[in-house]
Amino acid sequence: MRSFLPTESCKETQLNALNPQSWLQVERGKLSKCSSHSSSSVESIIKVPEPPMLPFYKPIDYVEVLAEIHEELELCPPNERSNLWLLQFQVFRGLGEVKLMRRSLRSAWLKAMTVHDKLVFGAWLKYEKLGEELISDLLTSCGKCSQEFEPLDVAFHLPNNINVNLQKNFVSTQASSTVFFRIGYEKIPCDRQKMAALSAPFHAMLNGSFTESFKDEIDLSENNISPLGMKKIGEFSETGSLKEISPNLLLEILAFADKFCCERLKDACDRKLASMVFSLQDAVDLMEYALEENCPALASSCLQVFLHELPGSLNNDRVVDIITTAHNEQMSVIIGSSSFSLFCFLSEVSLNIDPQSDKTASLLEKLVDSAKTNRQRLLAYHQLGCVRFLRKEYDKAEKLFEGALNAGHVYSAAGLARLGCLRGHKLWAYEKLTSVLSTYTPLGWMYQERSLYCEGDKKLEDLEKATQLDPTLTYPCMYRASQYMRKQHYEAALSEINRVIGFKLDLECLELRFGFYLALEDYRAALCDIQIILTLSPNYRMFEGRVAASQLRTLVGEHVENWTTADCWMQLYDRWSSVDDIGSLSVIYQMLESDAAKGVLYFRQSLLLLRLNCPEAAMRSLQLARQHASSDHERLVYEGWILYDTGHCEEGLRKAEESISLNRSFEAFFLKAYALADSSQDPSCSSIVVSLLQDALKCPSDRLRKGQALNNLGSVYVDCEELDLAADCYINALKIRHTRAHQGLARVHFLRNDKAAAYREMTKLIEKAKNNASAYEKRSEYCERELTKADLEMVTRLDPLRVYPYRYRAAVLMDNHKEEEAIAELSRAIAFKADLHLLHLRAAFHEHIGDVSGALRDCRAALSVDPTHREMLELHNRVNSHEP
Repeated sequence: MRSFLPTESCKETQLNALNPQSWLQVERGKLSKCSSHSSSSVESIIKVPEPPMLPFYKPIDYVEVLAEIHEELELCPPNERSNLWLLQFQVFRGLGEVKLMRRSLRSAWLKAMTVHDKLVFGAWLKYEKLGEELISDLLTSCGKCSQEFEPLDVAFHLPNNINVNLQKNFVSTQASSTVFFRIGYEKIPCDRQKMAALSAPFHAMLNGSFTESFKDEIDLSENNISPLGMKKIGEFSETGSLKEISPNLLLEILAFADKFCCERLKDACDRKLASMVFSLQDAVDLMEYALEENCPALASSCLQVFLHELPGSLNNDRVVDIITTAHNEQMSVIIGSSSFSLFCFLSEVSLNIDPQSDKTASLLEKLVDSAKTNRQRLLAYHQLGCVRFLRKEYDKAEKLFEGALNAGHVYSAAGLARLGCLRGHKLWAYEKLTSVLSTYTPLGWMYQERSLYCEGDKKLEDLEKATQLDPTLTYPCMYRASQYMRKQHYEAALSEINRVIGFKLDLECLELRFGFYLALEDYRAALCDIQIILTLSPNYRMFEGRVAASQLRTLVGEHVENWTTADCWMQLYDRWSSVDDIGSLSVIYQMLESDAAKGVLYFRQSLLLLRLNCPEAAMRSLQLARQHASSDHERLVYEGWILYDTGHCEEGLRKAEESISLNRSFEAFFLKAYALADSSQDPSCSSIVVSLLQDALKCPSDRLRKGQALNNLGSVYVDCEELDLAADCYINALKIRHTRAHQGLARVHFLRNDKAAAYREMTKLIEKAKNNASAYEKRSEYCERELTKADLEMVTRLDPLRVYPYRYRAAVLMDNHKEEEAIAELSRAIAFKADLHLLHLRAAFHEHIGDVSGALRDCRAALSVDPTHREMLELHNRVNSHEP
């Protein structure tokens, strides 16, 4: 949902205003200045769309909400916990915390008390991991399976609701005899008392005052049952089980059981049919019978197939029709009491496919209908409001946003403001957001939204405040950069957009910078950015989705001199050495178009993407590396990294060992050393890691990787207090231009009590590295307090997501008895980043000043981020004991 809810103003730009070819179809090397193109052409490629209205739960104080959820999880009955973990998931979703979102879903799945919750959350986890099926296959090859990918045996897990005491009432003390049921020309012999025990109607027929009770032969020909079906019913009355029966015959018996109130027989048919749903077509066909005959096991089994076939099953009109037209009683048969969880899941899938579709609106209407609590209602109203707005159903959207706002979702006020502006009430929209700002603790999105309804200095002031409160917001930065570009302040424009790209590889920011470079006719830089975009999202479409990025890449490439393979390796070496990860990625993208060994290049690409905090793209590259491996031993290395990066360290080690058994390669030894060093707590393991890295260095490889191995070897030597050996490793790494080794050498200097040398070493790294926020942070450890503060201020400017600077400044303030300022410093960062360490420190500060409720709130929120953190648990228990 890259631009889920654009405003009307940003949707008016027509495609004819954008003509990339007019920029590119000129002779190479003969381009002059930006002013050589019309101002309208420039405007079309540097235009900044207004920020999307997100269909997410965005509470004013997410810490308070997480704390409330944590407390309720401790106190509520077990069957209510899944709904709370779902709410926790929605909070983390609004914060963009993907790992925490998945953990919440996994908790809901693991602790689910009903088969229906198991179905929904298991399928949701599977959906979230689309594209990761390879990991499950690799785990299976290692003898370990990922359970959430496995279908559930619904019939086994669904509780038996047959009233046993009621069934006992049908048992007769009369002597048993044979009764014949005539079906057409056939007579089926059955045990009279066994048949009577099936239900009240049969008991009355065979033992009551009806004439049939005196007959030895009873005609059931008019009851839609075949002779074979009646025979199977007779067998069931004696054995209590149904064996070797076709689905069609089961459906026949099911209808008969329902007509004659044979609950045990009906339940047996229901469970037997539930085990026979193998395909989506089976599920669609059998769901209708399940709802008609009120069969929960069959209905749930059909639903499981619908869910496991997502997102494709939502393209089946019959599936959508069944789910969206089912009334409350039918929904109870399908999903029990888990309707809200189900429609949360289905609506999210549909939003990702097409937020404007009828099916999305229908599913969200069902979400609204299934909402029972205030929190559930505010989420459902807001999401449906966003979709109604997108579909230009403005009156309906207004009512929904008002409902969400009244339920406590203040972010929905932004939707009301946008509706007001569309109706020509721009001042009202401005005042609406002003009222929000004066009523609640100001947040970055509030100023960003208000900026849409003012111009000039007022707009820039609001955007500046938005950035101060939430530096991760991209729109303020993009708008300022675009304004600089319009005024031909090119350096300022690039500096502004680079500020965000330096810590957040955002596709829209890269797209805007691509436009800047295009306007400046710097085609080499433009090519670099579009290659990064395609690395992150191969199918990305630019300029509000109207042009494929791959098409623009081809056009730009015509105006850039091609590099040979040798040129590419030199460029890669230079950029890798200068810690220019973005530049390195672009070079690798270009190299992949040649006949070079693609497995190795995709692997390098994955390493860079991990450094740039793009884990999904990194995993995709790693899987491509495996796919393009040139040998079995190379493939095993990539499989090992895939397993290691997904938390399966032991299995990753096993793959490394398999690879070494086939071929003693650098990458196999490196993987084994890396995984072993990271996973083992045994100090004696260090000698093994040293030996493995030494073996790796003896194997053929390029200097980029050998520099990394030397750097890692130096770190192991430092941990073993072998400082001379560590220094040798770092110096040798620097000789082959592994620039990051300056940091390791600085550590050696520091451990030798030469703090000044450590500072100088880190200064060298800062001077050489293009991405140097981490270098400033590390250097801050080797200088006096004032210089430390300056370095950490620089870190925050370069990368506001790094939490150590906030913690350091807060600790200094606390040491100086400035408690309120210390807490405010931490709160500044907590407002836009849910970080365990920030919450932990603020909880400790609250405890120190005697604010027990504040400390307990932060403890609970922190434990929502990491429920197993030992120190956090200790602080929570201590604070909890002080609560009145």
